Amino acid sequence: MNLEPTMYWMLFSAALVGVALWEVASPWRTVSSQLVRRWRNHGALLLLYGIFLALVSRLSAILLALAVQHSRFGLLNLIPLSLAARVILGILLLDLFRYLEHLAYHWVPVLWRVHQVHHSDADIDLSTGVRHHPFESLISQLLAYAAIVLVAPPAAAVLALQVIGVVHVFFSHANANFPPRLERLLRLVLITPEMHRVHHSDEMSDQNANLGDLFPWWDRLFGTYLDAPVAGLERVRIGLKGCDETEATGLLFMLAQPFRSAPEPSSPASVPERIPAAVSGD
Repeated sequence: MNLEPTMYWMLFSAALVGVALWEVASPWRTVSSQLVRRWRNHGALLLLYGIFLALVSRLSAILLALAVQHSRFGLLNLIPLSLAARVILGILLLDLFRYLEHLAYHWVPVLWRVHQVHHSDADIDLSTGVRHHPFESLISQLLAYAAIVLVAPPAAAVLALQVIGVVHVFFSHANANFPPRLERLLRLVLITPEMHRVHHSDEMSDQNANLGDLFPWWDRLFGTYLDAPVAGLERVRIGLKGCDETEATGLLFMLAQPFRSAPEPSSPASVPERIPAAVSGD
């Protein structure tokens, strides 16, 4: 949250309301009866992270970018480039770092422990975008600072990614549909909700795919792109196998989850059936 606070909350509120209206108008799937509890506790996680960050760090990513963009260090300071080229390359390289970071969250056991809080949501909607353990949010913030120092992007690139990110975090987790032909075109240049749902499947092979943050090109380049979940989009189950759906919506459960033993995989019969809204008629 390094944008100027008024700008941040204006963008945050506009994105939240806009995506929420889209979810109501064109839902992908009916959500559980836990909707209010989920939203309240996901919001509590966001608030806890904001308080936590305020206590341990006052560093702004934009100010850090201003400090390093003309230093002797950083990839983009090694060769002369126009400002436009530096901005474009800065955005691409920072997004690549986010892809690699996400890969690490799935490959490194201690990082997966905190990241599984995000994946244990048995529903997926715009609120899932802010469902992160405060430790994960802090780690991601520190890694973002490290990426800025390493890349030395213009402050404009950092600001652009922050502005886009406020909107895209809700957009990519939206429980909503695009017309199929439009979705296929859009996913060529942007992570779409349908593409990201694959990643939130409870199948491990699906979870290790579609790791991109903003752009889909890194998944295609590094072989982690998956067009659809193993079970198909109409039958895919969201969440983590072995996590009780009701328990996983609790705030204390989410805060304690990184310190708990990994759940045993559940049998198919113990996971409630979820039918796409378009199929169920709801």
